Amino acid sequence: MPLATRRPRRLLLPGLLAFALLSAGLAVARADEEQPAFEPDAQRGYRHMLDKGFVPSTLDKEVLENLWQAWPEEERAEAEKADAKTRRKLVFARYGFTQRPDDPDGPPLQLAVTKAGGYHINCFTCHGGQVAGREQPGLPNAHIALQSLVEDVRTVRRKLGRPIRASDIAASMIPHGNTVGTTNAVVFSIVLLQFRDKDLNVVPPQRRLRLPHHDLDAPPWWHYKRRTHLYIDGFTPVGHRSLMQFILVPQNSREKVREYENDFKDIEAWIKTVEAPKYPYPIDTKLAASGEKVFRASCASCHGTYGEGGGYPNRLVPIAKLGTDRARLDAILTSDRETYSKSWFTNYDPKGVRTDPGGYVAPPLDGIWASAPYLHNGAVPTLHHLLFPDERPKVWRRSPTGYDTERVGLQVETAEKVPESKTKHERRQWFDTTGHGKSAAGHDFPAKLSKPQRRALLEYLKTL
Repeated sequence: MPLATRRPRRLLLPGLLAFALLSAGLAVARADEEQPAFEPDAQRGYRHMLDKGFVPSTLDKEVLENLWQAWPEEERAEAEKADAKTRRKLVFARYGFTQRPDDPDGPPLQLAVTKAGGYHINCFTCHGGQVAGREQPGLPNAHIALQSLVEDVRTVRRKLGRPIRASDIAASMIPHGNTVGTTNAVVFSIVLLQFRDKDLNVVPPQRRLRLPHHDLDAPPWWHYKRRTHLYIDGFTPVGHRSLMQFILVPQNSREKVREYENDFKDIEAWIKTVEAPKYPYPIDTKLAASGEKVFRASCASCHGTYGEGGGYPNRLVPIAKLGTDRARLDAILTSDRETYSKSWFTNYDPKGVRTDPGGYVAPPLDGIWASAPYLHNGAVPTLHHLLFPDERPKVWRRSPTGYDTERVGLQVETAEKVPESKTKHERRQWFDTTGHGKSAAGHDFPAKLSKPQRRALLEYLKTL
């Protein structure tokens, strides 16, 4: 992420944003206390994500069913003429929603629904997606349109005569993501942590509020159990508390956050049950066997080995060697990491926190066929493009559900520049690798291999 957002309009309003967030109220409490023994339950964790509102409700059933009223005239007319079932499909497709496995006719997987009727952003917003038309919780959501959703909810709330809330003002100022399929996820932890002391008490920010902005591609949850440290820079040790940064809205007091801790132990237990899906299309086993030899010689030292006796090294690669976009690395300051390292999130023990990572962790590759796009910012649409750096598209957009079995990844349309568009939502469908934090450069190690070796390697990656 950048040290400062590239959208000056937003940076003119940090004081108003701070006021909106703090309007939820301040409370000061004493330091951490011992927690009683607790046995996590994975299925309970899954239900928490679907049934509990850990952050204030974003919308409700009425707003969800009327989102189409915020669309441009042509799309709005289509939705108005459609029956309820078709209109629902249009809404799901526009915002990257998927069906719930156990309730296909119910609310989207990406929204928790409470007994009070509130619809709340949940973990599946970014970690519940579909690949090749197959929906799967724990899969990165490569079609989420979070910024468009936030804007359209605000528009529809006004149309329905709903009162403006402090959370509405705050949401309008925080950049949520410039491209469909990616989100500005880390900004939430950066902003929200500035409103907490080390014990989680809500306090005024101690310095000018920063709103770094760049897009990130969510990692697949089946990698979680293989990691010793979280996030692409691997700065914090794995643990359920690290998953809780996104619920630090001021409406959640210190006591409320602590009350949710056991819920997140359950959630972490469920995340650890997620397994990588198997490649569902034919594989040239002979070519894949040849590719495995290439992989072990050229890739395994960073990405690990697979199958019986396999292992994953959790290797941190210096950014100078890796060459990928460094905006994410620069976004979180050393001071931010140091503050986190001495807080409740680490149980006040800074050991294990990397305050100056200097690079990114090479991720595990099991299920890599399903987790397109690639690189931490989602700048590369297919594995073919990852292995053939010279062919990476400059500007591209994904199809709604298509899968490219030849290149292994998203089915995309390419362009030299983002086409002229009437709406922000249309522009967000195009991934422009010339934008800040969106470079597709780097990780060009495969270029050292011959083309036949890379083709064999591509076939082997399907088997992981």
